[in-house]
Amino acid sequence: MVDREALRAQLIRHEGLRLSAYADSLGYLTIGVGRLIDARMGGGISHAEAMLLLDHDIDACVADLTARFPWYEALDDVRQRAVTDLRFNLGAQGLNGFKQFLAAMGRADYEVAAVSLVRSKWYGQVGTRAERIVAQVRTGQES
Repeated sequence: MVDREALRAQLIRHEGLRLSAYADSLGYLTIGVGRLIDARMGGGISHAEAMLLLDHDIDACVADLTARFPWYEALDDVRQRAVTDLRFNLGAQGLNGFKQFLAAMGRADYEVAAVSLVRSKWYGQVGTRAERIVAQVRTGQES
């Protein structure tokens, strides 16, 4: 059996380690340790890898929301998903800009929270995603 740790170290030494996408020496999109992700060359990730990344991102969103907003854990499942979806879509900094929404959610004033989303620039940018999230926030029911 190959010494995986030694091989990993060798490949990192030869390929380098980049935690964001970059163009390799031939101009193809690559990430990590020489992982070709450029579709022009048949690169990409598998479904399982995409789900692993998604699960990691969901965990990070939930941890952030739980740490910053005491009201988050008290929400019903549907509203938790709506807020988590927003955090996923906007990032932590982007969500911080939704002050009226966050304050209304903290008061459990879901109508005001929903209206604040409808009045936001975001609402016009994300299509039916916005409509579904607003309905989830407003009603606490699957949309």
